[in-house]
Amino acid sequence: MAEPSIKRPKGTQDITPKEVNKWQTVEVACKTTAEDYGFSEIRTPTFEDTKLFVRSVGDATDVVQKEMYTVTSKGDSEFTLKPEGTAGVIRAVIENGMLNEAFPQKLFYLTQCFRHEKPQAGRLREFHQFGCEIIGTKSPAADADLIMLAADVLERIGIVETKLNINSIGCPNCRAEYIKALREYFSQYTDTLCETCISRLEKNPMRILDCKSPICSEVAKNAPVILDYLCDECKEHFDALKGILDAMEIEYRVNPRIVRGLDYYTKTVFEFICDNIGAQATVCGGGRYDGLIRELGGADTPALGFAMGIERLLIAAKRGRAEFIDRASCDIYLASIGQDALLKTAQLARSVRDIGFIAEYDIVGRSLNAQMKYANKIKAKFSAVIGDDDIKKGIIKVKNMETGKIDNLRLDDSFAEKFGDILTDYILNDDLDFDCL
Repeated sequence: MAEPSIKRPKGTQDITPKEVNKWQTVEVACKTTAEDYGFSEIRTPTFEDTKLFVRSVGDATDVVQKEMYTVTSKGDSEFTLKPEGTAGVIRAVIENGMLNEAFPQKLFYLTQCFRHEKPQAGRLREFHQFGCEIIGTKSPAADADLIMLAADVLERIGIVETKLNINSIGCPNCRAEYIKALREYFSQYTDTLCETCISRLEKNPMRILDCKSPICSEVAKNAPVILDYLCDECKEHFDALKGILDAMEIEYRVNPRIVRGLDYYTKTVFEFICDNIGAQATVCGGGRYDGLIRELGGADTPALGFAMGIERLLIAAKRGRAEFIDRASCDIYLASIGQDALLKTAQLARSVRDIGFIAEYDIVGRSLNAQMKYANKIKAKFSAVIGDDDIKKGIIKVKNMETGKIDNLRLDDSFAEKFGDILTDYILNDDLDFDCL
């Protein structure tokens, strides 16, 4: 096979027909579960004004400092391919007046995202996210319901070996004291921390807790814990969340080191970890972001959400108990001998497609033998051969490619309906006999 002269960009992938059914399985599970919980789909642009991500994600985060794809258009406007889904959704909610509608607003999305990272399993430069957002409620019941939704998505896909970690990172009031304590602690290690973390020491020392450097991670192990600094309101919220999760029998572990990688989080943060997919073990991450809508120019409105990387879900699904949707295959292949027969197969194929089944006929000009080989290759469930004599008689033989059973069908307006009966009978494994003539 010749090497292509142009290859796909590094950190991207092609999703071929052999893999699409697996993607569809995951996407359908995400969409269906979200709708079961009363969520509606929202779609936002692939790129946004760069300021949106700087203000929401945080200028001290890895995403903004290292990973964004930013371009300048004519007129000096600066745009960025979206590195995550939440900021664009909140911008759309504000801009489209959705804050004036009934609360809570419950939205989900399936979208492409882009980050300039070192490509590895489960981490690509172009990747896909499923996310859910709840807008307009402070209640810890919303946090618990969102977590339960995430758990149900994973279970529906067939990813069962996951662990839920939760934490509270407080509100701006109690976090001020915590940040002061972090600065004091990390200031002892300025000769050890990486260059990025030294810059974070003044901007946002909580980001140091999320650093991927082994040296910084080791230093962070003995850093102060946010749970020791929570105000009464944040502590009550976190205790209430744990109580609801206990009542719903959702197992969890309190992990005080979870801070998430984006600056807009407040109070609840959580992650679902799947240990059987390697280093990129987080398959879902989310939490509350009560100040984000205000920060982006909207009314002061509480909100929360989560995101799942579809690529990581697929890795976990393939190693778990997932049952993928079967690839769609041809229901009937209509072979032809001669020009008149070709016209007839085209007519019959259209009539079968009109009632919702998959029909193919020869559009290449193959011999009859080659047509039948092709029917086998595409795994057609049924086949029929049409020649001049069949057209004169007005009857053709439809063959079940698996069992060899033959049914005679008229070449008239009843063909598609009668074939539909035979196909349905085959799918249901019912041995009913049809009076096709």
